[in-house]
Amino acid sequence: MTAATRELLPEAVGGYAQRLHAAIGEAHHIASPLGAWLVLALAGGAARGPEADRLGAVLGMPTVDAAVFARELLDNPHPAVAAAAAAWATAPGPSSPAADWLAGLPAAVAKGPVPSQAEADAWAREHTYGLIDRFPIDTGGGWLCVLASALATRISWSPAFDTTSSEVFRSAWRDRVRSVLRTPERGHECAIARHPEVGDVALHRAHADGLTVTSVIAAPEASPCDVLGAAHDIARGRVDRYSLFDLALGDGTAWTVTESTGEDRTERVAAVLPAWSATSEHNLNAPSLGFADAAAVLGRLFDAPEWEAVQAATARYHRTGFEAAAVTAVAARMSFRPPKRGRRRDALLRFDRPYAVVATATSREPSPWSGLPVFSAWVTEPDEVVRE
Repeated sequence: MTAATRELLPEAVGGYAQRLHAAIGEAHHIASPLGAWLVLALAGGAARGPEADRLGAVLGMPTVDAAVFARELLDNPHPAVAAAAAAWATAPGPSSPAADWLAGLPAAVAKGPVPSQAEADAWAREHTYGLIDRFPIDTGGGWLCVLASALATRISWSPAFDTTSSEVFRSAWRDRVRSVLRTPERGHECAIARHPEVGDVALHRAHADGLTVTSVIAAPEASPCDVLGAAHDIARGRVDRYSLFDLALGDGTAWTVTESTGEDRTERVAAVLPAWSATSEHNLNAPSLGFADAAAVLGRLFDAPEWEAVQAATARYHRTGFEAAAVTAVAARMSFRPPKRGRRRDALLRFDRPYAVVATATSREPSPWSGLPVFSAWVTEPDEVVRE
């Protein structure tokens, strides 16, 4: 797979993220667009005709290409992102379309009969560092086929955040927590930028080995879906950054710019953010998410028209690192079964009202994971900072 071809995948998953977050809505939540996309791509390998066309539109590429990407991701695991998939089903007849589909799935996909709930729960725990304790679908419900993905990460910032009093916030969040995170002198990225859809934004990036987490805050009137879309664009490097010397002094959308006399014409930007955590469960039945078409594929293969699709996700963003996990599943069953000198400018960015977060995989070597958004969140509830 060429580098140019690989660049299509972050674009496709970013597009799917906008569909997913639009369906979830404006509540505080964490999700894995990639986890859902992977399940659709695995099911799409058996799609035909109109099914394939509809799924391809949702996946952002033809289903045959999406299946190739899914294989690449599962066969080439990322060191910072644990990834697993399973296709559990009643034994299909030999040489049947269902048997052919199962045989054509990547070798990394676990196969076998539909497990008990205890076995499925154990699979979820094993592949999410124990962050997800229960498989999101009741596997004892007479399902003939269950297709699932699991993604998880647990990383440490380099370097960790400092902490400061929440008095630095200017919103009601200052009364909800006593302390917040503050960027260290070096090692984190902070900037004020312009996005074509949502206007001026503040952005912060924290780095770890193999993962970058980008936070983006826009004007209060910008919709969560638009800000999340902008965050995915910015995570892929699509942003025009301002020089502080091009901005007005004083308060802006989510920042304050000041000026003082210094030895050199320099710029320095810091940020303050809350710690946060989220645990979510998302029903994936909305038509825009593609699972109805994926379920139709499974229903045709296994003669099982009734279906369910769910994602369970959890995340924690804290002083020393970030951890997140998601399990996504779709199941089908029979219907009858249950340098100038002289001035210096500084800016302080305040993430003190709802904002977007995107966690993106990075790699030093060519990899299908490079630039891929793995988790994304809409943050509306700050947490107290805990000393790790």
